[in-house]
Amino acid sequence: MTAGLTWQQLRDVKLSGLDDVADGWGTVSSRAGAAHDQVQSEMTGALKKTQESESATAAVSRIQRLERNFQYTQTECGLVRTLLNGLASELAAPQRKLKDALADAESLKFTVESDGSVTYTHTPAVPFAPGRGTATPGAPVPLLPGVAEGGADINKGKAEDIAQRIADALSEAGVTDARYASALRKLKAPPGIDVTDAMLTDAASDTAAVAKATSEFLDKNSIPHGKSPAENKKWWDSLTPEQQDEYSTVYPHEIGALDGIPSTVRDDANRMVLAETHAKVRQQLDSLGKEPPKMIANPYGSYPVAITNPAWQTWHDGGGDKLRTQLKGMDAIQSRFDKTGENGLPDAYLLGFDLDGNGHAILANGNPDTAQNTAVYVPGTSSKLESFGGDVSRMLAIWREGHAKDPGESLSTITWLGYDAPQNIVTDSPQKHFAYDGAPKLNQFLDGLQSAQGGADASHTTVIGHSYGTTTIGAAAQKGDLAADDLVVVGSPGMLVGNADDLDVGKDHVWSEAGRTDPVPLLGKSVGLGGYEWGVSKWNGIPYDAGYIQNIPSDEAFGAHRMDVDTSGHSDYWNNGTESLKNQAFVVVGQYSRVSED
Repeated sequence: MTAGLTWQQLRDVKLSGLDDVADGWGTVSSRAGAAHDQVQSEMTGALKKTQESESATAAVSRIQRLERNFQYTQTECGLVRTLLNGLASELAAPQRKLKDALADAESLKFTVESDGSVTYTHTPAVPFAPGRGTATPGAPVPLLPGVAEGGADINKGKAEDIAQRIADALSEAGVTDARYASALRKLKAPPGIDVTDAMLTDAASDTAAVAKATSEFLDKNSIPHGKSPAENKKWWDSLTPEQQDEYSTVYPHEIGALDGIPSTVRDDANRMVLAETHAKVRQQLDSLGKEPPKMIANPYGSYPVAITNPAWQTWHDGGGDKLRTQLKGMDAIQSRFDKTGENGLPDAYLLGFDLDGNGHAILANGNPDTAQNTAVYVPGTSSKLESFGGDVSRMLAIWREGHAKDPGESLSTITWLGYDAPQNIVTDSPQKHFAYDGAPKLNQFLDGLQSAQGGADASHTTVIGHSYGTTTIGAAAQKGDLAADDLVVVGSPGMLVGNADDLDVGKDHVWSEAGRTDPVPLLGKSVGLGGYEWGVSKWNGIPYDAGYIQNIPSDEAFGAHRMDVDTSGHSDYWNNGTESLKNQAFVVVGQYSRVSED
């Protein structure tokens, strides 16, 4: 029998009462989440828009602190709710076993003692004087006077069975109770109104502890892995609202990455992952101390004059550079959150986030699940979490321009850094595997959007690619299953096909922009990212034979709509007020007749 838990306690505990208390914590969690969203979307942006002063800046800082409070409250209360629901659920089975054993004892007129042993009446097979006996699991029951040696007793076995069932029920309940109690004790917050980095890091630890404690109640393995977005959606829709909240709270990484489920759900999960990850990375960076000077004078006075500072090398080897770049990317995401409401900007939705490799993030302006027009931007060479802010700004420009062109329809513009982009234009960009590796992930995401939106006709979807991002789009659009209506390719080095008709959307829905001073399209022809090549001799992969032919989207022979461009270079296509930006926006909102073509 388990020390500390009696059979009377297990019998009398009202599991429905635990569920009621859990519901109360769930209500607090839900209200905190709603308050967090409201504060961010209605207060911060409005204050920034209407007030410019030191006091306004201080007020925004306090409001942002309130946002963190609500976010932290939502998570911690959600964890308590999940623990209480899980405890009630897992105690139900041993309680039922106990009550069944007690009912059997009562029907046989046995007595269950306070320690769980069972006292019963001897009933020998041959008439002898009656006696009493006690059955305790694992202990022999001596024959009492009146029972002959070797005489059968039909109640002995029954009493031993009941005593063992009581002990098993208590043991099972005791193990469960201890497991949940350990996790519940961790859910404590220090006094004060500041949610510190240490508290957020601790929240991540709390979540891991709750996941371990509730592993039998919430089966992590039931979360779809490697399934289609339609299957993901089917699983999600099969859960009760309470189960959906619990999975989101306990497994935010997995739920936030699940294509096909509602964007609001993914956003809530990923925001908590972002907050906890940001706190952890900042703590790690702070622990390294301030970055020392990289170079110092040679202390030996010999050549070279300057050498690498050993203190800087230690800082660098400890991950200082990487941690700092990770923070820069995460700060860019938070900066977009903080802009909500400014000049009419819609809510932002974080649809994906992780620090794997160079980091990944997917950020939407406006809810794509309800948008009548959706644009998904795929960045190119050198894209990574560190530079995510620049990619986000381009899709903010598309949102503003598209919203101005058609204010009556809802619009969502998404920055999709969901693949590992090449990082070096010389050594990486000529390689096709980056595109072929990223293509399935892009297709999966687009299919997920379509599933969450309610089908292929629910939203007009445009995929916009820049530079090598167009190559990734080309790899994704060759298999007949790209969930998009239009493709806009900007500064493309090639799409791995030689003709627009080879892309899923058909040549009438392929749109190209290439500035005359943009060197990348020409570079793409030279390294072979187009569709055809023959009669070619190469040295170190560079063709030098005049017989080399390579069609790219900016070539007339490719067959795409070639849109007017009034910008220069490779990165100015999204400058405000330009024809380059306006033409992209016209495609995004489906106003094809207003596109100016070359």
